[in-house]
Amino acid sequence: MIVCVCRRISDREIARHARAGMSFDEVQLELGVATQCGQCEGCAREVVAQCAASGSVAACHRDGASAVIELATSIVESRAWHSSRSVAV
Repeated sequence: MIVCVCRRISDREIARHARAGMSFDEVQLELGVATQCGQCEGCAREVVAQCAASGSVAACHRDGASAVIELATSIVESRAWHSSRSVAV
């Protein structure tokens, strides 16, 4: 799912960088997420936090697709997602 519309950055791409050990600030610098309109910042931070909370890189890779599904569910249920959807509608 696209998190940052301005830069066309997906949750998978953010998660990949976070699993590599990057903080939100490092992900933001590397990908440019949340550097234009800022509407995606909360959602992007949540993806990074979800990956950091899930433990080591091996644990993320071991679960594969289920980890991606968890991230997507978390994003859809977040306050940031609902607030940005209500603005866009």
